[in-house]
Amino acid sequence: MYLQVHPDNPQGRHIEHAVDVLKHGGVIIYPTDTVYGIGCSIYSTHAIERIYQIKQQDTQKPFSFVCSDLSHISEYAKVSNPAFRLMKHLVPGPFTFVLPASRLKQLPKSLISKRKTVGIRVPNNKICIEIVKQLGHPILNASVDGVNEQLLNDPELIKRSYDGRVDLILDGGMSGLELSTVLDLTEDQPLVVREGAGDITNLIITEQAA
Repeated sequence: MYLQVHPDNPQGRHIEHAVDVLKHGGVIIYPTDTVYGIGCSIYSTHAIERIYQIKQQDTQKPFSFVCSDLSHISEYAKVSNPAFRLMKHLVPGPFTFVLPASRLKQLPKSLISKRKTVGIRVPNNKICIEIVKQLGHPILNASVDGVNEQLLNDPELIKRSYDGRVDLILDGGMSGLELSTVLDLTEDQPLVVREGAGDITNLIITEQAA
């Protein structure tokens, strides 16, 4: 199914339909503040396996997931005081935070790295945040791409590429073509794992060694 959703005032019935699809183990495509994401409930093992197949991604490479706000993040990760202060200035926004996982037994292994960390986002996008709020728990977050892993930002192109492969596509308009900035906050000094759409010019951060 393909639904056009207003980016500033998401139609309630469309959000409810997306939540219903997720509750029943479905896979959806949704807009974020960077690129379109493909996701599912983080507690649906079968749906996560479907996304690995769709993305043709190595199962040893964990996915990140979307939370609704800072307090939501603290339910799934250990957030130090320095990390909290930094994140407070960046949330919501185009950042993925790598943090120590705090619910190792409850979270699927596909979301936890070998280092026992998780990647978490709080995008500045009303559509996906409203979905997470109504669902009551996070949704998996993986980028939507096409041939040769080229990112797709046009909902019409996404529809052509993914129609029949996912259960629902939410069209929130054209997206960007730059991934989120990934910040590792597991140590006292933040580390840039991937520089992307997020502005880090005013942050005291260490660049990851090549």
